Amino acid sequence: MFRLKLIPDDSSFPFLNFLKFGFVFSAILMVLSIGSFFFQGLNLGIDFKGGILIEAKSKFGNAEVQQLRTKLEGSSYGEVSIQLFGGDDEVLIRIQKQEGDEQAQVKVIKEVNAIISDEYSIRRTEFVGPTIGAELTQKGILAVISALIAIMIYIWFRFEWQYSVAAILALTHDVVSTIGFFSITSFEFNLATIAAILTISGYSINDTVVVFDRIRENFRRYKSWEQNDIINKSLNETLSRTVMTSVTTALALIAIMIFGGPVLRDFAAAMLWGVLIGTYSSIFIAAGVLTYVALNRGEDDNGDIAKPEFEE
Repeated sequence: MFRLKLIPDDSSFPFLNFLKFGFVFSAILMVLSIGSFFFQGLNLGIDFKGGILIEAKSKFGNAEVQQLRTKLEGSSYGEVSIQLFGGDDEVLIRIQKQEGDEQAQVKVIKEVNAIISDEYSIRRTEFVGPTIGAELTQKGILAVISALIAIMIYIWFRFEWQYSVAAILALTHDVVSTIGFFSITSFEFNLATIAAILTISGYSINDTVVVFDRIRENFRRYKSWEQNDIINKSLNETLSRTVMTSVTTALALIAIMIFGGPVLRDFAAAMLWGVLIGTYSSIFIAAGVLTYVALNRGEDDNGDIAKPEFEE
């Protein structure tokens, strides 16, 4: 029976020879991500900054965004954003939070409905107040930080503190680069994005734990080898599994991006970026950091075994 093999079982790539390039790339990525976050910021969704969201569908063919913009921006609603949403006959209208209580927001929704009702039908309306938005922001940050701390404690107990530090550095790298990705691309950052970041963290740590398990196992088997040779061998032994998992996950996410519509596009984009950067960080960050610390080799099971030769 035919078995799909993206990577041969006996691969011998010299990953550690490219660590410096990996660290330089990651440093540049971190600078760009942090710089974009502070200077450009995030395109926060209504979940975080509050306001009114109205989804409307044209009754007569394609939606005329410019015509709608002229009608609504001339009103006293403040900042109004209009964009196509889904098909050419659907639009998403965002209006900043109005002064006053919930009744003031309901009044604006009714007024907008009256303005566009001849040509458009309202399909969905949402309103999030600034208090709720601030609370969601706080809880989102707390959720990400709590996840990172919990993962660090788990790795610490399962392996050693060196592995825990390496795993947290890789996860922090993934989270920061994902936030930078949203800042640079101006994709909407909402609650679904927080869910994507937490999912990415779980995916990345799962891949990292697989690599760490093989490193620890090989330290016990090949105790006479140099530490870097063991790490490189472990990366090659888990490479086929890592690539196959990443490719199959990426295929599903690409399908969601193409066919899932605007609602799922940003979430799928975040997940796809996370799969790619998580796979990269498991090799060049998590495993790379271990090359600079002394690790416990455990018991010697097999004695002296010839050192491997890695392809240049």
